[in-house]
Amino acid sequence: MNSQPDDPRVLVFSLRNIFGRALNRGPHVELEDIICEVDSAELLAPMLDPSSRRASFATRLAYHAPVLLNPGLPRVAPRRQYDVLFAVCGFPQDLIMFDAIEDLRAACKTSVCLLDELWIKEIAKHRHFLKVLAKFDIVMPFQINTVKPLSEEIGRACVHLPLAIDTMRFCPYPDPPERVIDVYSMGRRSPVIHQTLRAMAQDGDFFYLHDTIGGSQAIDLGEHRTQVANLAKRSRYFLVNPGKFDEPGETGRQVEFGYRYFEGAAAGAIMLGERPDNDLFPRLFDWPDAMVHVPHTSGDIDRVIGELDRDLDRQETMRRTGMAQTLLRHDWVYRWETILDAVGLQPLPALAARKDRLKALAEMASGQRPARQAKLNRAPILARS
Repeated sequence: MNSQPDDPRVLVFSLRNIFGRALNRGPHVELEDIICEVDSAELLAPMLDPSSRRASFATRLAYHAPVLLNPGLPRVAPRRQYDVLFAVCGFPQDLIMFDAIEDLRAACKTSVCLLDELWIKEIAKHRHFLKVLAKFDIVMPFQINTVKPLSEEIGRACVHLPLAIDTMRFCPYPDPPERVIDVYSMGRRSPVIHQTLRAMAQDGDFFYLHDTIGGSQAIDLGEHRTQVANLAKRSRYFLVNPGKFDEPGETGRQVEFGYRYFEGAAAGAIMLGERPDNDLFPRLFDWPDAMVHVPHTSGDIDRVIGELDRDLDRQETMRRTGMAQTLLRHDWVYRWETILDAVGLQPLPALAARKDRLKALAEMASGQRPARQAKLNRAPILARS
């Protein structure tokens, strides 16, 4: 996986062998893999059972006392000096893992930690875990509204880094398949919209794909991400909503959005759902018709789909624009380029090579370059009556 294993300048500390089956960790592994593809990086992924008695006790204790015990990670002696130590933290509790690698931080000139999910109302609850962030030189939360209060909590300026995905995995080109799924929904969903779509699937020739089994574990995380991408690129419509939209008590009504929006756009599916009401979304998804706003309490998603089905030109423009914009702006390689700039390192040639491949796919997606096997969307379904 290492692009230059004999002389790595980046040490990627990964939790993939600790939380490697958790569905929400998939994008983290994608990012780590892309870093190893485009940079001179060494991957360090220790193994630990997070449900072991020792790990569970260490985590519980940190909620109640300013004491962070090693959850069971072995001491790892650094093999060399590195320019950057890089780590992705899914949740504040993960920081107890990073706190056990003091020797590795000492072997790196600069350390960077990305923090995926931390709601403002939970900062006090996780205050003992968050102290670990002060040991990193650069802290980058994904949730934009969390940046300022987190900076105040740890006494260190934080820098927002937007989410991204492996857009090559989700892009249908260069061999776009037929879109045989009418609506694809995964994860949290609106009961009202779900029931409407179920009725549509029962009453006619309409394929509504949705989760029927709950759970947060994958048999194989990489296979799961590939399966999600394969389904998304075969879907006409893709349901999206802000993070934990159905649990305002947990989020404190803080509006953030997750990977679904990037996945839907990259796959060329038309996104239906709630447009996140924050300052970040219109900056990242600033092209016309990036999605169609459908409140999660709405009972007329059938009407919305019917109107879109009668306007194939609009559909085509939405699909092509979403794919091209995501390929050119929201792949993990662009986020890594931002991180390199923050730590004062120049990109390596492999990074430019990936950007060239993304540009070529974007030209195919936008129609500027012919695809190998372009397939037309199937005829509209709800306009047949």
